[in-house]
Amino acid sequence: MNEEMDFIVDTAKEQMDAAIKHLEKELLNIRAGKANPVMLSSVTIDYYGSQTPLTQVANVNTPDARTLSIQPWEKNLIGEIEKAILVANIGFTPMNNGESIIINIPPLTEERRKQLVKLAKGEAENAKVSIRSARKEANQEIKKSDASEDVQKNYEIDIQELTDNSIQKVDQIIALKEKEILTV
Repeated sequence: MNEEMDFIVDTAKEQMDAAIKHLEKELLNIRAGKANPVMLSSVTIDYYGSQTPLTQVANVNTPDARTLSIQPWEKNLIGEIEKAILVANIGFTPMNNGESIIINIPPLTEERRKQLVKLAKGEAENAKVSIRSARKEANQEIKKSDASEDVQKNYEIDIQELTDNSIQKVDQIIALKEKEILTV
């Protein structure tokens, strides 16, 4: 009997952890004015007839906080990479020096910072909704079980503690991201 209840709790915990991991992944895509190779993760280039992620045909580095450097493994790809960055429409203007491509990351305006914070908070709210949804599913499963009311109540308390801890983690993650975005 308790194995069934433990399984319900474990499943809820996995779903809540997955929501937090998804939030962290989504927040990586929200740039905070600092150069980060992840900013180019959506860029794909035509490499011998197939769309290939930029990171599979070039080294992407950050020599300083405001610069991305792209060093292609084959020199003839420089034009293709430059074109792909422009086509990706991510707001960067690549500069080609014949050897590599340099992208200067412009500083964020105050208005853009506020938009990014709003976007990040929206992602956090989505994570909280997923966590609460996992709680609801778990509580429904507990109510369906044949366990006594006392046992059900104890497991519902465990689920609520998991929920509170997960939401607290989300709040901590978003507070850090907000601070990172707003720091000039």
